Amino acid sequence: MISLPLFSQESLRDHGVDIGVLRTGEGNAITDVPGVQVGHFTLVEGDSIRTGVTAILPHDGNLFQEKVPAAIHIGNGFGKLAGYTQVRELGNLETPIVLTNTLSVPTAVNALISHTLGQKGNESVRSVNAVVGETNDGYLNDIRGRHITEEHVLKAIGAAKNGPVMEGNVGAGTGTICFGYKGGIGTSSRVLPQKSGGYTVGVLVQSNFGGVLEIAGVDVGKQLNRYSDSFTYSPDGSCMMVVLTDAPLDARNLERLAKRAMLGLAKTGGIASNGSGDYVIAVSTAKECRIPYRNEEPIQTVPSLRNEAMTPLFLAVIEATEEAILNSLFAANSMRGHKGRRISALPKEKVLEMLRKAGKR
Repeated sequence: MISLPLFSQESLRDHGVDIGVLRTGEGNAITDVPGVQVGHFTLVEGDSIRTGVTAILPHDGNLFQEKVPAAIHIGNGFGKLAGYTQVRELGNLETPIVLTNTLSVPTAVNALISHTLGQKGNESVRSVNAVVGETNDGYLNDIRGRHITEEHVLKAIGAAKNGPVMEGNVGAGTGTICFGYKGGIGTSSRVLPQKSGGYTVGVLVQSNFGGVLEIAGVDVGKQLNRYSDSFTYSPDGSCMMVVLTDAPLDARNLERLAKRAMLGLAKTGGIASNGSGDYVIAVSTAKECRIPYRNEEPIQTVPSLRNEAMTPLFLAVIEATEEAILNSLFAANSMRGHKGRRISALPKEKVLEMLRKAGKR
């Protein structure tokens, strides 16, 4: 067992760099959306195990009995996301969202099934659509060892809470790499003005992808020479983006919202490379939109924002996704892992000087 720094909770805003024009929620995190909880389990052992689990709960009740509207957008499909087809078909989510590494998806699915079957009121349930996303942390982590267990996943779910969210080298972001630097978990939120509904949009990302890094429009990757015609590092990887909002949205408009998260990824310089699995899971937490598992009434009437009211939410999700990705970089620390490989953290002092010269701080 070796001692490694897991997170620093240092964000871009701590250095006076603001992304976008909308204000953040109180914690600048996905948990600013009322009722949302996040839990991590981080597994760092010996010199080769660098992985973990992150669980996102849209509400603290029984999700199977009180499902929530949901949609999934595929930016680039080189990934192993579980549970997509039923969300696509029915437009709802019935389990917590779990993020982990690529080869631990089946284990996480089993754990979510166990979690759901074990909840009070689910004694007769015989089908569960578990939603599990992933990125491949096999450069720093002994991924073939498949060290994540069902117990680890259940611990992440059990640890889920409101309030501050740990970022960087934690949970599902423990062994990830972003733009050739240490990536990880990042989060951010935006609150709409009251005239636009006052809704909150929260985003959490598991960053493990590449491109040519840009921060607040500054060509950081170019100045750091972290690219070439064939790149100085592999741009492949993946990015999982989870978008939650208390705006009353149906599955169709949630998919429209999810699509805009990819614009936030693009603003950081991400290119959705051939080998990148880039997925967005979008969920409405609005209580009035919940979908009961059983209802004697054949017609369900729920409020839903009109198409014309979506534009401010589009802006919010673009800004929050961009900042969440950048926060994953700023919160991460350098890490040594499997086979002695080492990934350095973003050279923040150099980057901040670039931003200062560009008038961004």
